[in-house]
Amino acid sequence: MRVSVLGPLEVAADHKVVEIGGTKLRALLIRLAVDVGHPVSADSLVDAVWPEAAPAHPAAALQSLVWRLRQALPDERIVRSGSGWYQLDLPLDAVDSHRFERLAGAGQRALRAGDVDLARQRLREALALWRGDPLIEVADAPYAVATGVRLRELWLTAVEDRVEADLAVEPAWSLGAELAELTAAYPLRERLCVLLMRALDADGRRAEALAVYERMRRRLADELGSDPGAELQRTHLALLRGNRPERDRPRGNLRAPMTSFVGRAGELARIRERLREGRLVTLVGPGGVGKTRLATAFAAGVTDRIEGGTWLVELAPVAAAGDVARAVLAAVGPREVGPPASSGDPLRRLTEVLAPSAALLVLDNCEHVVGAAARLLDELLARCPRLLVVATSREPLGVAGERLCPVEPLPLPEPGEPAEKSPAVRLFADRAAAVRPDFVLSDDAAIEVADVCRRLDGLPLAIELAAVRLRTMALGQLATRLDDPLRVLAGGARSAPERHRTLRAVVAWSWDLLTGAERAQAARLAVFPSSFTAEAADRVGVAWETLDTLVDKSLLHLVGERYRMLATIREYGLERLAASGLADSVRAAHAAWFLDLAERAARHLRGAGQLRWLGVLTVERDNLLAALRFAADAGDAATARRLAAALGLFWAILGGHAEAADRLHTALTVPGPASATHTAVAAQYLFHTVLAGRAPDTAAVACVAEPDDVEQPDTTLVTALLALIGNDIRAGLTAIDRHGPPPDPWQRGISALVRAMLTGAASDISTMRRDLAAAAAAFRESGERWGLATSLTYLGLAEGVADDVDTAESALGESIRLIRQLGGTDHVQRAWLAMMHAQQGRLEEARAELLAILDEGVPSTAEALTRLFLADLARHRGELTQAAAELDLAAGWLGDGGFNDALLRLGQGHLALASNDLDAAGPRLREAFGLASSLPDMPMVAQVAVGVAELTLRRGAAGDAATVLGAAHALRNAAATGQLDVRRLSQELRTTLGPTAYQDAYDQGRHLDRDAALAAVAGQLAC
Repeated sequence: MRVSVLGPLEVAADHKVVEIGGTKLRALLIRLAVDVGHPVSADSLVDAVWPEAAPAHPAAALQSLVWRLRQALPDERIVRSGSGWYQLDLPLDAVDSHRFERLAGAGQRALRAGDVDLARQRLREALALWRGDPLIEVADAPYAVATGVRLRELWLTAVEDRVEADLAVEPAWSLGAELAELTAAYPLRERLCVLLMRALDADGRRAEALAVYERMRRRLADELGSDPGAELQRTHLALLRGNRPERDRPRGNLRAPMTSFVGRAGELARIRERLREGRLVTLVGPGGVGKTRLATAFAAGVTDRIEGGTWLVELAPVAAAGDVARAVLAAVGPREVGPPASSGDPLRRLTEVLAPSAALLVLDNCEHVVGAAARLLDELLARCPRLLVVATSREPLGVAGERLCPVEPLPLPEPGEPAEKSPAVRLFADRAAAVRPDFVLSDDAAIEVADVCRRLDGLPLAIELAAVRLRTMALGQLATRLDDPLRVLAGGARSAPERHRTLRAVVAWSWDLLTGAERAQAARLAVFPSSFTAEAADRVGVAWETLDTLVDKSLLHLVGERYRMLATIREYGLERLAASGLADSVRAAHAAWFLDLAERAARHLRGAGQLRWLGVLTVERDNLLAALRFAADAGDAATARRLAAALGLFWAILGGHAEAADRLHTALTVPGPASATHTAVAAQYLFHTVLAGRAPDTAAVACVAEPDDVEQPDTTLVTALLALIGNDIRAGLTAIDRHGPPPDPWQRGISALVRAMLTGAASDISTMRRDLAAAAAAFRESGERWGLATSLTYLGLAEGVADDVDTAESALGESIRLIRQLGGTDHVQRAWLAMMHAQQGRLEEARAELLAILDEGVPSTAEALTRLFLADLARHRGELTQAAAELDLAAGWLGDGGFNDALLRLGQGHLALASNDLDAAGPRLREAFGLASSLPDMPMVAQVAVGVAELTLRRGAAGDAATVLGAAHALRNAAATGQLDVRRLSQELRTTLGPTAYQDAYDQGRHLDRDAALAAVAGQLAC
């Protein structure tokens, strides 16, 4: 992600604009960007966002704004937070003001070191970042005033450095007008005066230079009462003594080549000839063929004859078409006397620079922005009649008047001709001598080199990269390893540009070196989105001998016992596979193999071999998902359902209930007839959907096998879960109990777990605890850890409701240990364990545990729950502003109407009650009650009832409040006096009513049946 503050705020990520709406949100991001990578205190941020007057609750307002900013950015983790601070977690270079400072500093250092070319390049890059006044949207904020002054001073220093660098290489007359404008804009700037004097003197106008000094001397005396500084005086003295600078060097930004230029005499002559025919010549050819080097060699040869200079524009780093003109502008270097206006037109500014004199523009690597480059050149050539352009591209630009100049690989040795006469051989020998000083092109070596060059098709980039390999191997070894071309092509100079198109061209060239059979089989391997085994390759029609060959040729990498194809090669291979017409059949073979693997693994995942097979499937996770996607896309319901039935437990272990439900739903929605497998998938889908706190897609399970099919345990689970969702608890328990516990221990554990869900929904906590204990025992017998961890998690929660905190802690602790063995995430379990500690009065310890969870970067569902718990703790400590902020942050993750949404509305209701805002409390509690009642979760409904009891008390009806509190007891079938709100409220009611009256009113609610208890709660909400 990039943030630009040198002008109006701009944010971009993945080459797309990120919209940041609202002045306060933009002000927050700008302030964080100024100190990117460093913590900024909350107080500083409040001052920056609300410079005139802070809001009533600044901490809460800031947290809410930070949450909104996180939602607007492509990755919420970009904004980090700690105790009283926030930080924009990006590299310094991601913010243009910091990138400007780095580049300007690098340019200044290069200038002082005498590297004028590098200085000019860096300074132009730095100055091109300015689009207008810095921090213009927050210019009145105190910090922005100081920062703006500093940045503008750095800008002016960079301009001075750039002018000084230009004076070393460009005709002095070309800078005189710019310097005159700069000195007029900054009349007391002594360094600008020095530069203007030097330029005038170099242009033979010494008298004018001396007059400039005299005017500056008088101005300094009149306005500042000071004398000229030392540098200004030294320049004046040098002029008086008659010292003159060296002769101007030719204009341009071409850097001196670091290596020799071999061959291409015919191509150089052809470019000259084509430029006489038209003003735009495009060198076309594949990547790695040497187009860039040929273009710059031509430009260097004509620099002395080009009045306006020769300018190289490297477009490879340009990601967006809209940045082409800016890249040209940065390279050519327009003259400006102030920070550029935000609305500046790059084309207009380029025209002003290039139109006055003949200039040669080398536009390199146009292929990925060919349209934008063509449009720009069409306009520039029309506006600048003396402009010449040499472009390089893999395809023609399509501009009127364009002349093409194809660039071919270097000529190879002709039969019977000495090898050393071949440019390809000479290029190899030159580069080899650079890395191996003892390399000599003997007659024997020349034969081997010629063979290498032939096998590399004379491609200059490939030849250079091959020659570099002589650092670590003998020439003979290199010749024998050319079956491994991509490894040969690795290890070029670190300063060489890394270009996707060039890489693609090299991959294509490498692909063409394979035999037809190898290419066909390599294309088949592209169906694997990640690594694969030799057995999997065999199933898609690739023999192990081919795998060895492809590893040797670097089209595959062998890591341990698994093969991996690089992403770029894979993409090319997929194109080839699609072109062959075999893509569907190969993907079907891929899906068949991984279906077989999944079904073999499923038997072991439910038992003692779970960890081993979990490891097998984890490595194949991407392949398994690819198989499911293909089956779903192809309408292969049988394969999709069998895969999902086998992998439901695996997905739950790795991604939790929500991910498992999503994957299972994918399979369920593939059209196809009902079957036993369909029923198995439906059972798992309903199970994980309910445990994820979601509303299921009942239409997706409407066509399962008939419920009378008692041979299938999954049918029983579907019937029971649908009854649970429909709140028909009796029917669900009947379905579970009709045939007794299944003989298989894992199925018995799942059955007991579903029964616990039913008894919990029926407010029978004591039975629910027994069912959960039975489930845990069955899973222990099977040796399956995930089911055991799930049972223990819910057992811990049930024991907590029953006020057996010690047992609850023990169950949750064991669950956490099991989850860690499985490599899963334990954030939810740890959050609930923290709240158990809070029930014991250990509020600070609980808060520290919850904050530690957040520091780990948790999934959204776990963060929402943790924030809700933090809000609860803050409310109990009387920190209502902090509680509000935590609830706001939690709200950003919610909205699906599940358990956490009910908990959010309850938290908001409790906070309103703590703030004595009864008008706000009622609606929130009504929403919480509605959401909780729609879930098969009576303990959650009971929690809401406690909030309703407090609302009733605050309205002055203490007796009714005690009755509602008793109704909460009835709904959960437990007193839950360990819960902080229950404990606090019961004590207050006992004090208000007296012990006897309180107990009578409480017992009245406690002895209600479930429907009556629900009606009692709803009745108070209707008041």
